[in-house]
Amino acid sequence: MKAIKPKFDPSMLNPSNVKVIVGLLVLLVFLLSFAILRDTDTLITHDQANALYTENKIQKVIIDGDLIRLKTDTDTYKIYKDAVNKTAFFTKYPVEVRQDNSDIYDLLSFLIIIAAFGFLYRLMQQNRLQQLKHIRAASKDDDTPVNAPVQALTSTITFADVAGIKDVKEELEEIIDFLKAPQKYRDLDIRLPKGVLLVGPPGVGKTLISKAVAGEANVPFFYQSGASFVHIYVGMGAKRVSELFKKAKQMAPSIVFIDEIDAVGKSRGEFRNDEREATLNQLLTEMDGFEESSGVIVIGATNKIEMLDEALLRAGRFDRRIHISLPDLEDRAKTLELYLAHKPNNVDIDLVARMTVGFNSAALDTLTNEAAIYAMREGRSVVETSDFEAVKEKVLLGKRKILSFTEEEREIQAVYQAAKAVIATWLDVEYEKIGIVNTRLLNQEHEILSKSQLLSRIKVYLAGSIATKIHYNEQFTNASTDIAQAKEIVRKVVYEYVMSDNFIVTTQQEEELLRDSVSEITKLLTTLDQALSEVTAFLLAHENITPEECRVILRKIF
Repeated sequence: MKAIKPKFDPSMLNPSNVKVIVGLLVLLVFLLSFAILRDTDTLITHDQANALYTENKIQKVIIDGDLIRLKTDTDTYKIYKDAVNKTAFFTKYPVEVRQDNSDIYDLLSFLIIIAAFGFLYRLMQQNRLQQLKHIRAASKDDDTPVNAPVQALTSTITFADVAGIKDVKEELEEIIDFLKAPQKYRDLDIRLPKGVLLVGPPGVGKTLISKAVAGEANVPFFYQSGASFVHIYVGMGAKRVSELFKKAKQMAPSIVFIDEIDAVGKSRGEFRNDEREATLNQLLTEMDGFEESSGVIVIGATNKIEMLDEALLRAGRFDRRIHISLPDLEDRAKTLELYLAHKPNNVDIDLVARMTVGFNSAALDTLTNEAAIYAMREGRSVVETSDFEAVKEKVLLGKRKILSFTEEEREIQAVYQAAKAVIATWLDVEYEKIGIVNTRLLNQEHEILSKSQLLSRIKVYLAGSIATKIHYNEQFTNASTDIAQAKEIVRKVVYEYVMSDNFIVTTQQEEELLRDSVSEITKLLTTLDQALSEVTAFLLAHENITPEECRVILRKIF
């Protein structure tokens, strides 16, 4: 649909803005007029002055500081003193000495400019106050007014209402215990993290998890979105942050939850935003300002951790980061079971869980609801498995970012990810878990990395595409991201780290390094073919595999 541009309406102009514009124009005209009218006499040369002298056109000579002004019947001319024969001019014509008023003129000009800018500043202040009044007036009918007081919420959600995320729950248990009994930790001088950062794609339940923490601990819950801190005027966001933390401390133990924290916590770079920076600085100050035992825990949520400012991620602020990935097979089954708990159903939950690879929690909720609506439209009071199959495509079309596989694609992806798991385990590349949906290699935290470590990581990223090519004699699009990662590491090895035999590097060395890695992985996968088959079967059954589970399979074969 073509966007319709709004027509200009003169009535939409703010009177205050008109005043500022008129004030600027008046000031500009006044300054130009003053500069022009201050001294309009024409500056002439020695020859021109002698011509006036010879033709007897001069009526009076005026001495004005370093200048001599020659007054005729029609005009007045000026010339520098040293440019004429003063004796001849002063003898022939009447002479007038003018008092030097240049300092007075300069002072007057300065005062006029100050007064003009003072007038302009006053107009701008009036304009700002007028806009603020309009915002406050408009916000009276808004659900989230600018000047709304900070309110604590009471969460009734517990972990019983959040399916799956077993690892996340375990990490948050001690924080819940601290909020329930903070004195126990104070007595032992135990320092808990001031902040917890929940990192994960949209729809995985970051907000729900934070509410569950508040519900489990039975403490006040302060919810704010990062965008709510960023206002039109500098200082208002910072003031809101200050009020939020003041209220949280008063009601401690409590939880402050900042959703989409990247809206206010973006890295401070060359493209400055004074309001966001002021708000971020206030947030950093507040997190430094309360003690670890104050009873206030800050939970932030983001799906763009790479965009956050380093100061926000340093030790002493968001000490703990919890990564929440898309739910695996077991998590999806538990989530579906939870969503179907109050709906009469005859659903094969395992089957539905298997056909919803890549669905996040929000998508599963939508799918369950749509299936129930479909059953009602069909005149049935019980939800069937077929209802999920009927509405699955509808949910997918409504959520384009959801990754979903057919059974054939699921098998291809299982081979692809199994190869990465086998090679990573064989080459001792650390990973948390590798699944059909995602790969979670652990970040290298060492300052010094060997060439062998970097090459092993390259081989893991290439393993999937090589395995599918061996198994299917075909290449697939699912390898694009991993190949890009492998190329990036190769580029660093050759150019940034200069880990080659020659100091003068060329693109040919990149190609040779990639070809050597492909050759080695091809041979290794051929040797580990049985292990690859068993890990593939394991992934098809469980969707995820840990390093220890992969080692068990490798030990059994070798």
